[in-house]
Amino acid sequence: MSARKLPAPQPNPETQAFWDGLAEGVLRIRSCDDCGQSHYYPRHICPHCGSEETRWLDTAGLGEIYSLSVMRRGEGAPFAVAYVVLDEGPAVLTNLVADDLDGLAIGRRVRLAPRPSDADGEGAGPNLPFFAPAGV
Repeated sequence: MSARKLPAPQPNPETQAFWDGLAEGVLRIRSCDDCGQSHYYPRHICPHCGSEETRWLDTAGLGEIYSLSVMRRGEGAPFAVAYVVLDEGPAVLTNLVADDLDGLAIGRRVRLAPRPSDADGEGAGPNLPFFAPAGV
């Protein structure tokens, strides 16, 4: 079984604050001043109403598993991917980290647990937004 390698992000001016936040252990999303909706992934224009009046919002990094799948075959298996609904509203497609992947379940509370990407082949690249069971 080989280790799963996750490519390093390619920040651009629109997403740089998001990646900077993850480096600090903070998940940042955008919030629209016109319609009041928050959204993820980070982009300047609100996908709900088309407004350009958006701003960065630091989340608490907490949410709940909406759906999940544990991959048991292939490179880097086993691993889990999930949609996590943040307490602030948006759903995030993410990876889950846990000692017991079978203990993960829909409705389980999770917290942000950033993990480094594999920019240099040794897992020391910029952080990616992973989640882990809350309280762990």
